[in-house]
Parts: sequence; structure tokens; C-alpha cells
Amino acid sequence: MKEQFAVDVLICGAGAAGLTLAIELARRGIAFRLIEKADHPFQGSRGKGIQPRTQEIFEDFGILDRIVAAGGFYPTERRYRDDGSYSDSDVMVHQDATPAEPYHLPLMVPQFLTESVMRERLLELGHRPEFGCELIGFEQNMDGVTARLFGKAGDESLRVRWLIGADGGRSFVRHALNVEFPGKTLGLRALVADVVLSGLSRDCWHRFGDGDMERQIALCPLAGTEMFQIQGPIPFDVDMDLSSEGLTAIVAKRTGRDDIHVQSVSWSSAYTMNARLADQYRVGKVFLVGDAAHIHPPTGGQGLNTSVQDAYNLGWKLAAVVNGAPDTLLDSYEVERRPVAAAVLNLATKLLDDLKRGDMRRGREAHQLDIGYSHSKLVREQPERHVGLFAGDRAPDAKVCGAAGQSLRLFNLFQGTHWTLLGYGVERGLVPPRPGLHIHTFGPRGEISDDQKQFFSAYEPAIGDWVLVRPDGYIGAVAMIDDVESLERYLAQVGLSAANTCCY
Repeated sequence: MKEQFAVDVLICGAGAAGLTLAIELARRGIAFRLIEKADHPFQGSRGKGIQPRTQEIFEDFGILDRIVAAGGFYPTERRYRDDGSYSDSDVMVHQDATPAEPYHLPLMVPQFLTESVMRERLLELGHRPEFGCELIGFEQNMDGVTARLFGKAGDESLRVRWLIGADGGRSFVRHALNVEFPGKTLGLRALVADVVLSGLSRDCWHRFGDGDMERQIALCPLAGTEMFQIQGPIPFDVDMDLSSEGLTAIVAKRTGRDDIHVQSVSWSSAYTMNARLADQYRVGKVFLVGDAAHIHPPTGGQGLNTSVQDAYNLGWKLAAVVNGAPDTLLDSYEVERRPVAAAVLNLATKLLDDLKRGDMRRGREAHQLDIGYSHSKLVREQPERHVGLFAGDRAPDAKVCGAAGQSLRLFNLFQGTHWTLLGYGVERGLVPPRPGLHIHTFGPRGEISDDQKQFFSAYEPAIGDWVLVRPDGYIGAVAMIDDVESLERYLAQVGLSAANTCCY
């Protein structure tokens, strides 16, 4: 007899990673619960950078415009010298948008505003986080997980198919699994505080004492708010006063100015920087995402983005398995995402070293557009390609034209929970339609026209190519017109078999 589950997925932690996974499951109709130990949403701006790749994800969710409206772009950086003079420069290396990469600069959106927009989207989909509900224990077997919860109604036992630990760097789930979290402490303690202050303009990011780890301090206007964020290194052996008066004194001492006054503190933290990576992302029916799986310094604005992309990768795979795909599909989550986190740790640590020297600028390497999964078992090329895009690469955007004359973008075609199959110079009927797969063809009888040659420029297809794009915007497979059987085998591997497709 088939076991009955209360829900398919229990998500522990309602930060950016947990919310992303919840949105992914909600828009696919998968039963889940999203619980959060804290009684209220996080009100700080620990993560405030939204990288271009994450902007693409938020466009897929239908919330990018709201995210942009909630925040803004990074201001110019103003570095003050000891004599009071200063120089201005861009924090980010400037790059122009292209048809293939429509989002070219990071956004600045305080974390509490980003998560507020995500909760709003989740509510539109019929769900909300359960605050004040804590996971206090769990056991698992081959079929599922029995979780013990404690919330406002008392103790509760819940049987689920999968448990997701999205519960932060001190993850209860990771500790309960006895998953090792190796890495190192980076020899730096820092303060961060969201404050209202007077005495500084809001048109730039003010930096004092660059390269001096005893005097360095930065005061950045937080887009979308009336606040500034104060950041700076602090001693290991001193209890810091993070009140309005204490922060005013720290700012005065490090800037040499007595005209900057902290009037109120919304959120503050003193923390030690670490770089750590979980040995495993999956143990049986339990998965780790976000900070539960990796932590690193905030330099480069990578943390929230990597967490969102972890959950974006896992969400569609969980839904596919619920709907009949092989369970082995879930093995690709760790294979694909753990190397990404390892690279992020290296980048953030390098940028921290640059910051210590007073010479940090963020370039393309921080945008996360070059992340790919060529090493994954979920990639297939028949035959192997030597030019253009490869299976495992991010699928670029491009402006195209519908047969009725309307202007479209590839991202319009990708948006949603489906897979997308693009055929170049092929007959549409060669691959039968099926639920979860949208087929679009270019050519004389195709419904899409590459009128500006942007698709050809980005993908470099040959006549007869099929390009299969995953729900998370990466190329899963590339096949030639005479190898549709290989494409069908791949589709069956991810739960899109044509075997049960009715006549149409």
C-alpha cells in the first residue's frame, strides 16, 4: 500500500533560499510547508546585492520589476583621504547590456525588502511561511522523513517525502545529519548595522581608511530606504557598543569627523567571517540549501544569490520526481551546485583580501552569468559540439519575432515551469508534444523568426539542431535532426517520456 504523506516537502527556514524553493513548488502545485523558527521575518540587510543571474530568476518568477522598484543600483564609491579630500569611482566594472545578457549590473536591494517581495509572490500562489514554528527533530527511512515540530499550537509530528534544510549557517538540519562543515575562519571580525544617520549625502558609498584594518569603515546608503549600512572590521577581543551612541563614536573615531550622527539603529550584528562548505548536500531524503550548505564572507555580493540559485536548481527536480521522474534526478543537485559554492568561496575570499588592501572592484566574475553544469550527468550532446553553446551552459536571451509579427524574447518563451525545445530548420512534428514541454521552431514553417539574427548569434545552431532548455534556464541537451531517439531518451530521463502521450 502506498504511504500517505502530510505534504511532499517540508522546508525548514523562510529566508531567501526557503522562499525560492517554496515559490518553485507552489507554482508547480506541489504540496509543501515552509516553517521558520523566528517569530517574525528577518529585518536586516545582510545580503543586499542582486546579481544579474538572480535577476533572470526573479524575471521568471514575475517579480523582477517589483524588486527593481524596491531598491536601485549601486551608487558611486567615494574614498576619503586623511586630509579630507576624496576621489570617486564605480564600485562595479561597467558592462553594457546585450540581447543575450539583458541584465548587466547588480541591483542593491536590502535583504528584508527582497524577502518581502518574495513572500508577496508566494502569497499570490496561495501559500505563506509559518513563523514561530521550529523543527526540533527528525528521523528518516527509505520512503520519507518523520519531522517533529514545535509551534504556537504545541508539538506536532509530520510525515513528509523530503525535508529541506534552508536554516542558515548554524543549520539544525545539518548538525542533526552529522554532515561535516569544513573550512576556515578568515581572521576577520566585522560589524554591520542598518541605521538612520545625518551628515552624509546619499549619492555615494562613503569609504574611510581603506587598507587600514583598524580604521577602515564604510557607510552605504541603502536603496529603497532612508537608512545607511555601516560596515567595518572590529577587534576580536572587544565587546562593541552597537547602539546609536556607540556607532556614532566609532564613526567619529574612524572618519575624524564629528558631524556624522547615528540617530537610530534598525538592525546590527558583530560577526566573524568564515568560509565553509558542507561535505554533502543530500543525505537520503534530506537536502541542504543556501547558508546551511555554504558560508563565506559578504564580499562580492554572492551569498543570497548562491542560495536562491541552489533552491532554483532543486525545486524543479523535486517537482519532477513527485510527478514521476526517476529519483536519481535528485542526485544531480549536489553534483551541480556544490562546485558552484566552492568557486564562490574562493571568489569571496579573494575579494576580501582585495578589500583589506583597499583595492576591491567587482567585475563579471561576480555576476554569476558564466555558471554552468557541463560536468553534470544531466547534459547530452549528440554529436559533441565544438562551437557555440554547449549542453550545461546558461541559455542566453535573444530578441525574436512571432509568426504573427509580435516582438518576443527567448526569456518570454522560457518563463514558467516547463522545459523548452527549440528546433532550428526542423519539422515541428518530429518530436511529439507532451505535458511540461513547449516546442518552438525556427524556419520557413516555424512559428518563430530569427529576424535580427540574435538567436543565431547567441546559439550558433546548425540546420537541424534541437536545443532543449531546462526549467531553470540551462541547456540540457543538444541533438541533431537525425538523432531524435537520443533526445527522447533524455526526455524520459527527466520525466518527460512520450510513452503516455495521447493522440493530438
